[in-house]
Formats: sequence, structure tokens, C-alpha cells
Amino acid sequence: MRWFFLLLLVLNLFYYVWHQQQAPLRAKAVEPMEMYRGAQQGIRLLDASDRARVRPELARPSAVVGDETCLFLGSFQQEDAARQVEQRLIALDIAAEVRSVDAAAGLDYWVYLAPLASRQASLRQLKELQARKIDSYIITQGDLANGISLGIFPRNDSAESVMQRLRDAGYEPMLRELPRAQRSFWVRIAPESRRLADDALQQLASDFKDLQHQIMPCESVASTQ
Repeated sequence: MRWFFLLLLVLNLFYYVWHQQQAPLRAKAVEPMEMYRGAQQGIRLLDASDRARVRPELARPSAVVGDETCLFLGSFQQEDAARQVEQRLIALDIAAEVRSVDAAAGLDYWVYLAPLASRQASLRQLKELQARKIDSYIITQGDLANGISLGIFPRNDSAESVMQRLRDAGYEPMLRELPRAQRSFWVRIAPESRRLADDALQQLASDFKDLQHQIMPCESVASTQ
């Protein structure tokens, strides 16, 4: 019985091997080359317009830093007045800050004598001028140090009159023009608070005469500490 079982097992193995040798080989399915080329023809690089359609955010220019505008209230000749407006706005939860601006307001005229070879020589000259009853002071700083200042005048004709007097006394005075700056103060309101500030403008205008408001770049006016 055991031999019979072994015989059947051998026969089954023999049949399996014979069947595998007789089975035809199956080729792996490969897509035609035309289909591959056709897929390649459907691929192309996206240009700017295509990118804009696919991703609209790419078509929008990026925001320019520093191009925000603020509301400025002013101008105030005294900083205290500007601080009052600032505090009233802050009490209303409006972002406000005092800023200062220096504007040209004409010229001053400085009459002086150039520095001499030494400080001692300039001091002797100073004593001579004071003996002639001419107001004069030694200059201690700057490019004219050890020179002699004869006064700063708001009008050119006043400066010329002093210079002529010095010439008559045998001196050689010189003139330098000095730009005269006038400082004013503005209250800057941040962009996010401009809408809130609109409601407060009417009351502020009635409390502060000649109050002006202008829209300017936020960093156009210097800050004050």
C-alpha cells in the first residue's frame, strides 16, 4: 500500500513538470510606442499666462513695502498741542503718534572774521574789536573755530551794514548764509485707524483751530522721541 502511494506521488510530479514544459510563454504586455509619443506631445511648458490661470496668485504683483499712506493732523507750532491731540486719539483706541518736520523758513546772515594763525592772535583781535565797541565773540567749534563772530542777522541789508562798518575800521569781514528751519508737529494716524479717526475729526477741528489733515506716506515725517 505504501509503495502504491509513493508511485502516485511520483506520477503526479512527473505530470506537473511535463505540463509546465508544454505551456506557451506569455509575453509581457507593452504599450505601443505611438501611444508613448502621443503622451509626450501632450506635455508642454507653462508660460506666464498659463501659470496665471493655474495659480492666480502668481499673476498678482507682490505688495510694495513702505507704500502705505497715513492720515496726518496738524500742523502744530507747539509740541504740547500735538501731544494733546495724540492722547485724545489714543483714548479712542486710535493708533496715533506725534511726528516733527523741519521746513526751510528763509535765511540768516552770519558776519564773521576768519580765524587767524593762532588762538592768541584771534584773542588780540577780539580785544581790539571790543575796544571799538563792536559786539564780537570768539568761535569755539566747527570749521571757523578761533574765528570771530560779529552777529547773525535775519536780513541781508543789516548784515551788509555791519560789514561796511568793519571795512571802514580796516577789517575784512566775511558773510555766510545759514538756512533757517522752522519745526512743526503733526499727529500721524496709522492706516488701520483711519476709519475710526474720521468720526473724531469734526470734534478735533472745533477744538483746535486751523487743524489740517493730509494723506501722506507713513514715513514721510520724522518721528519725535
